[in-house]
Amino acid sequence: CVLQDQPPHRCFCNASAAFLLFIEAKKSRRTGHQPKEVSSEETNETVFVTFVKEAGVNLKLDGTAHEIVVDQVVFQKRIRQQLQKSPRYPGILKEFITALEAYIENPERFKNCLFPCVPQQSEDDICSVSSFQESLLRMLLGIEMLQTLIINTLLEKIPEFMLDGAVDGGFDFPRMIINQLKWLDRVVDPKDLAVKLMELVSVAPFEVQRDIITSLPEILEDSQHDDIARELNALLQENTQLTVPILDALSSLNLSSSLLTEVRDAVMATLGSVQLQDLPVVVKFILHSVSASDASEVVNNLRKKLVLEQCVLPPVLQASQSRMKSKSTAGSASTTASGSSQDCVTLILDCIKSAVRFQKTISEAWLKAIESVDEVEDHKVLDLLLLFILHCTNANQSRRGAERLLKLKVRKGLIQEALLQKTFRDYSQVLRGYFPSILALAQSLVRSPDPCVVPFGGQMHRISFTVFDAYCQQAVVGSLVTHVCSGVGGEVDVALELLCNLVMEKPTEMALYAVFVKGILDYMDNLTPQQIRRLFHLLSRVAFGQQQQGSHIQDDMHIVIRKQLSSTVPKYKRIGIIGAVMIVGSMGALRSKGKESQGGSLPQETLRQVTALLELVKSSSESSPEAAALYYDELASLIWSSSLDPQVQEMIGTSVLDDFQDDFVVDVGPEIAGSFPLPAFAMYNLDEEESQGCIAINLLPLLANETQNKVDSQSGKQQKRVSPLCLSPFFRLLRLCEEKRHQGDLEEIDALLGCPLILTNMDVVDKVESLSKAEREFLCTLLFHTINWFREVVNAFCKQKETEMKMKVMTRLQNITFLQTLLERALAGMSGYIPPVCNFDGETTDGMTSSFGVPVNKTKKDGTGKKRKAPGKNVPEGVSQPEEGTEADETQQKEKEIRPGVSLAAYRPFFRELDMEVLSVLQCGLLSRSLLDTELHTKVREEVLLGPTELAFLLEDMLHKVEFSLTAAPAKRAPFLKVMADKTVGFSHLQQRSTKDIASYCVQLLPALCTHLENCHNHFQTVLSENNGVVDGPSTDVEEYQLMTSGYQLLLQVINTTFSWSGFSQPGQRSLLKKALGVLAGRLKEGGPELTLDQLVRHSFEYLLNFRSTMPSLSTALCLSQLLSTLSEKGGNPGAFREQIASLARRFLSQGWVTASGERERGSKFNETLHTLLSIYLEHVDDVLKAVEEIAGEGITELINAAKDESSASWPTLSRQTFLVFYKVLMAELEKAVRRIPPGKMSDNSEAQSEKLLTWNLAVRDFHILVNLVKVFDSRPVLNVSLKYGRLFLESFLKLGMPLLDYSFKRHKEDVQSLLKTFQLSTRQLHHMCGHSKIHQDTSLTNHVPAVKKSLELFVYRVKAMLMLNNCQEAFWMGNLKNRNLKGEEILSQRSQGSDEDDEEEDQELPPEKSDDEVPFREKYSDRLHFISSSIYPSIV
Repeated sequence: CVLQDQPPHRCFCNASAAFLLFIEAKKSRRTGHQPKEVSSEETNETVFVTFVKEAGVNLKLDGTAHEIVVDQVVFQKRIRQQLQKSPRYPGILKEFITALEAYIENPERFKNCLFPCVPQQSEDDICSVSSFQESLLRMLLGIEMLQTLIINTLLEKIPEFMLDGAVDGGFDFPRMIINQLKWLDRVVDPKDLAVKLMELVSVAPFEVQRDIITSLPEILEDSQHDDIARELNALLQENTQLTVPILDALSSLNLSSSLLTEVRDAVMATLGSVQLQDLPVVVKFILHSVSASDASEVVNNLRKKLVLEQCVLPPVLQASQSRMKSKSTAGSASTTASGSSQDCVTLILDCIKSAVRFQKTISEAWLKAIESVDEVEDHKVLDLLLLFILHCTNANQSRRGAERLLKLKVRKGLIQEALLQKTFRDYSQVLRGYFPSILALAQSLVRSPDPCVVPFGGQMHRISFTVFDAYCQQAVVGSLVTHVCSGVGGEVDVALELLCNLVMEKPTEMALYAVFVKGILDYMDNLTPQQIRRLFHLLSRVAFGQQQQGSHIQDDMHIVIRKQLSSTVPKYKRIGIIGAVMIVGSMGALRSKGKESQGGSLPQETLRQVTALLELVKSSSESSPEAAALYYDELASLIWSSSLDPQVQEMIGTSVLDDFQDDFVVDVGPEIAGSFPLPAFAMYNLDEEESQGCIAINLLPLLANETQNKVDSQSGKQQKRVSPLCLSPFFRLLRLCEEKRHQGDLEEIDALLGCPLILTNMDVVDKVESLSKAEREFLCTLLFHTINWFREVVNAFCKQKETEMKMKVMTRLQNITFLQTLLERALAGMSGYIPPVCNFDGETTDGMTSSFGVPVNKTKKDGTGKKRKAPGKNVPEGVSQPEEGTEADETQQKEKEIRPGVSLAAYRPFFRELDMEVLSVLQCGLLSRSLLDTELHTKVREEVLLGPTELAFLLEDMLHKVEFSLTAAPAKRAPFLKVMADKTVGFSHLQQRSTKDIASYCVQLLPALCTHLENCHNHFQTVLSENNGVVDGPSTDVEEYQLMTSGYQLLLQVINTTFSWSGFSQPGQRSLLKKALGVLAGRLKEGGPELTLDQLVRHSFEYLLNFRSTMPSLSTALCLSQLLSTLSEKGGNPGAFREQIASLARRFLSQGWVTASGERERGSKFNETLHTLLSIYLEHVDDVLKAVEEIAGEGITELINAAKDESSASWPTLSRQTFLVFYKVLMAELEKAVRRIPPGKMSDNSEAQSEKLLTWNLAVRDFHILVNLVKVFDSRPVLNVSLKYGRLFLESFLKLGMPLLDYSFKRHKEDVQSLLKTFQLSTRQLHHMCGHSKIHQDTSLTNHVPAVKKSLELFVYRVKAMLMLNNCQEAFWMGNLKNRNLKGEEILSQRSQGSDEDDEEEDQELPPEKSDDEVPFREKYSDRLHFISSSIYPSIV
């Protein structure tokens, strides 16, 4: 053979040249012998035939399989013996092979030799040998002396057939020849065999190459695996077509770890050039060759190089390619190509899934690789797909890890909705297999208490419904219905919003699942009114929408509504009213012009149904004023939020206008006839020139009639009732109808803005104590109705542009604030009074009123439990009216004799909601108030239209709104026994607006808020300048000062709450954030080029910092500090503002705070404010330990030396009344600071150890100072704080400080000794406090003692372990420590309990106890330390 005698390196070079000659020679030899039939005599004469027959194999010439008479082992033994016994041995071997070559020249004979032999059947049909036998050639290969020669012969035969393909009926000679070489018991010359096989690979066609390469692991022995792997690796770089067979072979080879790494790196390098269909095999090889040590690196590289976006064309390009094809054949080919590419991606993910499932290290590596990505642009589709794969595995750790990581990435904004949409759009076919995991992850996100991740879970639901099949759509709807029925507020809101969006986007598909959604009607008891509105909105949209795809549930909806409306239970009647109005909204909606509608108008049949339904609701609610008022409110909201058909709108508007005039409007004559509980007068008329013959709101007579009707109803008389409860809701409906009908023009009803009300003379409030209980309740109810009427009037006309209308609106605001002061006085002492309901969609109508407890006067009751907390619970500091503000912090003994007013904070649910548009009044400029002087009899003067009282009133309302909407509260599950603490009462209109709209509106008001902020600043600056720098000068108006302080604080709180909105962190709201910051920055520096976000934050920070000089109270100063802290977090570098915030907080803490009356600020609210401000200072200061030492060492020392009522000179806010606040914050921040000290490591150099030791020395010194303060301030709260945080400090020292001492004791012996010496003083004091607690038997203190004892004991033995580690165990000595009290006196009661033997032992072993300022050190060694442990618990002396 030409190729056989060449060395391997020359063989490869000459292979291609010699190959053709070799093939031709073989072919000619085969064709030359083929025509000549070999006679049996010639055959019998060959050595091969003779030996084989004698050994037990009958050669068949008729095409049937050779028969074997003996077992193949016997056959091989006989051949071997014949050859060895031949006199021509070893020459007989060559003769035998030559005869074999001659025999197999005939293809038929060759084929028979490749087929397995069959056992010879005897006459009795009993087989004498095994039923399965190898082929003749394979049995000969088992004979070692023949193996190499036969292998050469077989390999020479391969080129004869490899260019012919499958010949002779599809028989593949090359593959059969290669199969003969597999799984031989022993290969005599494996190296030579490997060389010859690789020679064949270099010249063979692809099919033969593939067969040889994939068979290599089954042919070669392990000793050849490394060499063959290197050659295969080199071949892979040259020919990527052989990627799959080579990787299959490499996967089965037994390779060394270094070679495997080398091969894997080479394969990784070719990843970008591999064909798509080969990619799954490449990924599988890479992941299956990973070891635990290099898993992280390999996975990281694989993630970077595996770009699935290049594997699948986007649907748009697929469609365009399909359109470019001329006929359907081409189109189907394109579609098939698209499907096959997605199939390849599916196979890739299956390979990854297999590796993740069976190798924990790979799943962890994938999680780390995805977690390490910290840029939005760096995240790829593969990351989301991997999270789905990790979640679908059975391992709980992978499942939890994927869920945690997805939440983390979404919360940080790194995985965004755009990536989610791209993944689902391009890989919908791939994702279908992971749908259960996708749905489970989406459900987990929606259930999360973190509001930042909930919308992403909602988007996963929505997109899954859009791209998947009907089965998945049903599962998505079922999941959303489950969320709605869960009763958890956040889940319910998101799920209902998603269902509504799906109904709008996919009405036809959603109609199929309307029955599922209808099932929510059985769970409405757990839904809020706003959620019920959303539910009926989506159901009515499906059932009664323009297309009416879900018409099959129309009857069910009608049945439910009629059943609810006919219920006598108010709760269910409310549900029926809400549902009916929502159905009216869907049935009577404005139609788009289409075929089925007459020019876009409503069909007459539909109009008739709408009219009938409205009449049904009206008739069902006539008997209940609360139900009628709810009907008016719901109808008003529908008109405000929806576009109704003009016919429906006109019908409603006409009837409303007529009914309102008939029920509530009367003509006013010179005298008002009638007998009423209080004298009737026309009050608050703004149209004096039209006082004769003008109209008025008939409030007092209606209220008197209702009171009489209640008496009549009890006696059995029934008549039509016009309740004043319906006045405000009815007017709101009337106003909105007029706005819709006349495009915002209210000219037809503008007389209602200035018209008077029939009330009583308000001077009666001064004589309220002389009235009977019924008259007082009548007066309070009258005031509530009047205030609510004015609030609705302000809602209606606040958007009018005429100057006269604006002035009247402002007067109505003044009326509201004045009447509120009267109401506060009238309510004082009215225990058990329940105000009239004004918000009719909540539990107030039947639940809250029955359980409502009015806060009574403090002078009469002080222990009314929860009811007493109501007034101040929801009101920010400084919002209360002036007459109660000065009394908030007074004790009962100091309360004034006069009857104080009652805070209206608890009565907020009984006032009508102000619309967001009312806040536009904050933008008013300078107008004359002289034209607005009415029955208020105020002094005529020129001033800003918006006075301090009205400013505080509007800002308080705005603060409540932004706190409700923009402050994200974590979702909480409803308790088993549901409590009726509905915080949404009074925010019904606000809930119908999106959070983004509310935030945008607040940003629009920012310029006006800044103007008012500057006005407040200028006011207090003027006060300070007029009074020579003090606020309590003789020219200070106390009432005005308190109102301006309240407004100043509310302005800062509103701005802070606006900027604290979590939505600003979302990418889509960055422009709104920049706009808001631009408003603040523009007040300082107008114009200029477009500023970056960091620049805007810096300018805004500087602008607000200018207000620091005019803070009127500590609470206002705290609001400014919190606002600056919030702003600093909006930029990219919050640390840049730490020093300024700390300096500002230090300034406020170093300032004495007094009220306008000259008294020092004090009380519980002041202490809470001081606690927060001091925490802000210590959180932002650079060196916490130094700051703690400064306050504890200097400030508190000054306090100790100061007089009883004096405060510290350097820290004026530090007094004996506020010492506990300072002490608690100092201990808490010190404990936090030591937890941030990095633990000591053995690898630390001497300088690093010295630096950490210095930090711990400072911390221990601060701790020593604070703990020893209990000797001076020994009150129970101080001891409680000391024991609690003393234990925490000790635990942190054991965990973080002691490892440092272990490694640094030898290098820094003196420093360690000094640290422990100081710490011993502190632990001794803790020991004394435990003794003190036991003496006084104070349970609040003794609760801490066991944990402190445990920590002290751990400390003793931990120090002993440290000394033993450093071979200084002889320096440790332990004895019994006497128990002492805080003053250091021995506790005799405990000593007397011990035995005499213990006393003797103590006298012998204990050194005399010294004062707390020194520690007994015996210098046997320079590093000797003495520790004494108590017999009860150990401590350090």
